[in-house]
Amino acid sequence: MHSKIIQTNNTPFNRVSVDPIILDIIENSLRNAREQMDATLFRTAMSPGIREQGDAFPMIANVDGKMVVGQFGSFIHGFLEGFDGELEEGDMIFTNDPYSCGGAISHLNDYLVIKPIFKDGRHMAWAAHFGHMTDVGGRAPGSMPNEAREIFEEGVAFPPVKIYRKGELQDDIIKIAIRNSRMPHWNQGDFKGVIAACNVAERQCIEMADRFGDDVLFSALDELLDRNCRAMRQLIMDTIPEEKQTFEDYICDDALGGGPYKIRCSMWREGEVVIFDFDGTDPQSPGSINFLMNEEMFKMFCGTFMISAFDPQILFNDGFYDYIDVRIPDGCLLKPNRPAALSCRTHALGRIFDVLSGLLGQGNPDFLCGAGFSDSPHFMYSGHDKNGEWYQLYQIGFGGIPARPMGDGPDGHSLWPGFKNVPNEFLEAYFPLRIETFESITDSGGAGYHRGGNGIRMAYHFLEDGEISIHDDRWLTYPWGVNGALPGQRSTKEITRADGSTEFLPSKCDRVAVQNGDILYFNTWGGGGVGEPLTREPARVLEDVLAGLVSLEAANKNYGVVITNDIVDEIQTTRLRKEQMDGKPITDKLFNFGGDVEEIRARCLAETGIEPPKAPDFSKVKRAAR
Repeated sequence: MHSKIIQTNNTPFNRVSVDPIILDIIENSLRNAREQMDATLFRTAMSPGIREQGDAFPMIANVDGKMVVGQFGSFIHGFLEGFDGELEEGDMIFTNDPYSCGGAISHLNDYLVIKPIFKDGRHMAWAAHFGHMTDVGGRAPGSMPNEAREIFEEGVAFPPVKIYRKGELQDDIIKIAIRNSRMPHWNQGDFKGVIAACNVAERQCIEMADRFGDDVLFSALDELLDRNCRAMRQLIMDTIPEEKQTFEDYICDDALGGGPYKIRCSMWREGEVVIFDFDGTDPQSPGSINFLMNEEMFKMFCGTFMISAFDPQILFNDGFYDYIDVRIPDGCLLKPNRPAALSCRTHALGRIFDVLSGLLGQGNPDFLCGAGFSDSPHFMYSGHDKNGEWYQLYQIGFGGIPARPMGDGPDGHSLWPGFKNVPNEFLEAYFPLRIETFESITDSGGAGYHRGGNGIRMAYHFLEDGEISIHDDRWLTYPWGVNGALPGQRSTKEITRADGSTEFLPSKCDRVAVQNGDILYFNTWGGGGVGEPLTREPARVLEDVLAGLVSLEAANKNYGVVITNDIVDEIQTTRLRKEQMDGKPITDKLFNFGGDVEEIRARCLAETGIEPPKAPDFSKVKRAAR
């Protein structure tokens, strides 16, 4: 690390035994402090992305920077490696540059603030928070241009700098940030909310130390990490095979006509350590779909997935990181070299969860989930209203969550568990649009014994002339099904113009002109199913049909269930299922990807008229030292 902590009191903390009851109280106090950090930001923020959807991630860490409570894993290790200087009481660091912090944050919109917490002159812990700013400059409103070739086109980058120095606000930095934003009042409010959230964490940690004792709190932070470490070590030994497993999935395109892009990962265990090796992943893209994936962040992804799938009772924190070894080749899609563009990195970020599912499930097919954590669709709409005032919407869409071994996938749910939907009433009150349709897309979830979650159709009726940008994926590749199930439906974007003409839009496009009266149908993907559809209980299929989640035709074709007058015909269902089962080819494949590559390309062209991407041209990549 290049940074140095300056203390006025160098008396070390003592590691002491913590009573189990006190440890539980401290654990819940830390959880509460984390919730108060969010509450402070959400009540202060002005942008709907943070205020309504919660696109922000807090954490409290021990003195080594290991997250004890939080959601997105520790950002501190990468930040400290990128900050060359001294840190003392009253300092607070700000950055939004992924290349300056090893990918601890992954694009310029994410403003990261980190605060060392001191008590009586001793460094005791860390607080950190980052939030997505609606606009930080760049070539397109929203600062997430699909067609960017370099990060310089995406906005203003701040390397790690002191936003507070010995307790004094460096207001010039905030002035520079808001001057380069199309939404300066939102940027300023959100930025200061992130700062305030870190101050809340500091107060709460000091109060806990006053209540329980400095040494007790210091020891409790380490004990909570150790407890997680012991549980995860056992989980790794029980569930991860020594035999190498390999899985690959694809990002559909790069908005420049190239694709698909391969993400390949191999996993195996050596002793107590599980290794993830991304050798074989495609080189970095000339476009903006690159994802500078911090190794610590991937460990968090892996831990979250394993805990959710195998033992949800384990407290999630960074304690297990020593048992995971992540290897990402330099210059690949997941570790691009500066100045590679990063603004559309959410496609790869989301796809990592599908890759993890495919990897961890191969050795344990009973725990295998379908695909569907496939993306994080973004929608931007901006322009000047009839009064000449600038408006700018940034919204995250929801898709179909994959089916799980224990049940159906949720319909139209968030990729990230902490995100919320923006109420349609909020959108209509603050932006010149009307939501004509907000509904589940019937039959979009992959059929299976457990059905994949359905995608969502939103119809935006524009009431002012303006421009829209769309970030989405899974329009070419399918969210695959597993263990005999079908894949989910792909995403589409279709616009009906005020004159009645219609056209499909690419899933990645910038600054598309819209006029008053145009309607955009924003259709997200469905989750892949789990298990043979013909074994799903007819009563469950009937419930889906009555709820509008599955059509009568799909109940018949995919599930072999005959429904007449809202009642299952048991005799006809038994007959039909036997016929369909007898006619099915025998296969031992775990995954259903929806067909071979050429078949899928032809199908996509026939359905949308959009030309499928061609093999990427990696010769156009501009490489420089990171």
